[in-house]
Amino acid sequence: MSRIEGVLNNLKGQGRKALIPYITAGDPHPDQTVELMHTLVASGADIIELGVPFSDPMADGPVIQLACERALAHGTSLRQVIGMVKQFREKDNGTPVVLMGYLNPMEAMGYEAFADAAVEAGIDGILTVDMPPEEAGDVAPLFAARDLDPIFLLAPTTTDERIRAISKHSSGYVYYVSFKGVTGAARINVDEVADKVRHIHELTSLPVGVGFGIRDAETAAAVGRVSDGVIVGSVLVDTIAKNQADPEQLKQALEGLLQPMRSALDDLAS
Repeated sequence: MSRIEGVLNNLKGQGRKALIPYITAGDPHPDQTVELMHTLVASGADIIELGVPFSDPMADGPVIQLACERALAHGTSLRQVIGMVKQFREKDNGTPVVLMGYLNPMEAMGYEAFADAAVEAGIDGILTVDMPPEEAGDVAPLFAARDLDPIFLLAPTTTDERIRAISKHSSGYVYYVSFKGVTGAARINVDEVADKVRHIHELTSLPVGVGFGIRDAETAAAVGRVSDGVIVGSVLVDTIAKNQADPEQLKQALEGLLQPMRSALDDLAS
C-alpha cells in the first residue's frame, strides 16, 4: 500500500476529506520550499502536490506561470526539486508528496533515472499534465515497478469510456479538473462538479480529488461534500507572490488560508 493510499484510506475511515495543497517548488526561492511544505502540513495538509517549474506550463493560468518564472529565475531544476523532497523527508516521513509538472524535464533527465531518484527521495506519486495514459507506455511500467502512483487528470468533457480507461492506468487518486480552462481562471459551479464527481464514482473505485477554482473555506467545504479531497493551488501561489518579501508573514498567510479550509472539511464529518 502506497503512502497516498494509506492516508486516503485512513481519512475515509474517519469520514474525513483530504486537503491537498499545491505550491511551485523554488517559489519564491528554492531555500524556502521545504519550510513551506512543513507549513502546509502544520496547517492541515494531508497530501502535498509539489509543482516542478517549467517554461511552458500549458495547463496553468498566469498565477502559476509567474511562479514557474520566479522559480526558474533561481535556476530551480527537476533534480533540485527531488532534493527538496528528500530534505522534507528528514522531518516528515508520513505526508505523501506528489510531483506535478510536465513531461520535458522528466524526459531530459531520463525516465528510469527520474523514477529511481524519485523513489530514493520519498516521492509517492507523479502527475504529468501533458502525458495521457495512451502515451505513458514507456513510463508507466517504470513507475509501477517502483510503487510510484501515476495520477491522471479527468475533465468535464471526459467520456465514460475514457474515465474507465484512465482509471485503469491510475493509482492513488484521480484528479478531476472542475472546469474547462486553466488554473485560476474561474469560480467553479459546485452543482455541476457534484453531478460529475458522483458519476465518476460510479465508474471508478479510486478516490476523486477536485482541483481548479477552490479559493476559500466555503468552496472547499462545498466540493468536499461530494469528493474525496480538495486540491488548492492558485490561491496559495498567489499568496506566496504577495508575501514573498517577508518569510514569516508568508507562512502566516498560508496558515490563514489553509486552516479554515481544514476546519471546514472536518466539520463535514461531524
